Amino acid sequence: MRREKVKDGLDHMERQIEDQAAEFQPASPEKLKRVDAILGLARKTRNINIRISEADLSQLKSRSEEEGLPYQTLIASILHKYVSNRLVDEKSIRKSLNLLRSED
Repeated sequence: MRREKVKDGLDHMERQIEDQAAEFQPASPEKLKRVDAILGLARKTRNINIRISEADLSQLKSRSEEEGLPYQTLIASILHKYVSNRLVDEKSIRKSLNLLRSED
């Protein structure tokens, strides 16, 4: 979905939020504490050591250069996507799309 900006610099979704702002209520101090605790955990990082083959590391470094980010950041991103069930296999998706198209 494309989000087009309107005259005041806000797109349609942003304008809806602005129009409904009066309906929102501030969060309680307890809820803010819980949100801060969750965000704090999400920001915490730990260093780990892993063993990885030279070939895999070389490919990761090449891919990270293509993506324009440090290879350790790429590795962390891959791991995060995996544990949050957002890492997808492109071949599986293409196969699923082809199956869906063939059913039409």
